[in-house]
Amino acid sequence: MAEAFGQFQYPTPPLNRPGGSQALFHAQVQELEEEHHLHLTIDAFRQFQAGQLPAGPGARDLIATFTHVDGALQEGASLEPSVLDTDRRVENLLRTHAGTLHVGPANYCWFRDPTKALCLRLAGTTEATRPLIGLCDSARCPQATHHACHRPIWAEQAATFQAFLGNPRVPTGEKTRLRREHDRVQRVLDSIDQATSTAMSTPACPSVPSGEPDICRS
Repeated sequence: MAEAFGQFQYPTPPLNRPGGSQALFHAQVQELEEEHHLHLTIDAFRQFQAGQLPAGPGARDLIATFTHVDGALQEGASLEPSVLDTDRRVENLLRTHAGTLHVGPANYCWFRDPTKALCLRLAGTTEATRPLIGLCDSARCPQATHHACHRPIWAEQAATFQAFLGNPRVPTGEKTRLRREHDRVQRVLDSIDQATSTAMSTPACPSVPSGEPDICRS
């Protein structure tokens, strides 16, 4: 009996090595995520064209990318004048950049260079293929951007800090720390308002696939 059990080998857990329907499901989820990130990138680009610029430490690089794409579109306008052709060209020009996008709870992370990712530096590694969203400090990371649809999250956080600062039961030392955090959040809000110039008319975010954070309703 012992020999019989000794010869038995348990199959590889399906979650470790997906196969069959699980592999298909994984591929479909990945495809949907890639398309969703492409749509988010296109939305950000359209906002850029409308004069609503991104904010945050990574804004300069993103603006440079969008400026390059906009220039390429203008050059090709005479060859592909139809709206349909223009939309397809936008997708083609932005697809690679969209592949670097990771959606944070209150920011976009354009994970183009792991060595520049603040979350990886904080974790002591720059060899990861994905950012560590849980360690994200988008106010300091050079690959993070803030957009108009992120404003409600930052505004809610500022209001929370303000409520604690107005509470007489909070110790003075804790209020000092909270005031620094409030000021940091307020600077992010101010930068979003200055960049987008539409502080009171936040655009609706696109629908969010299952498994991704809803940055509009988090």
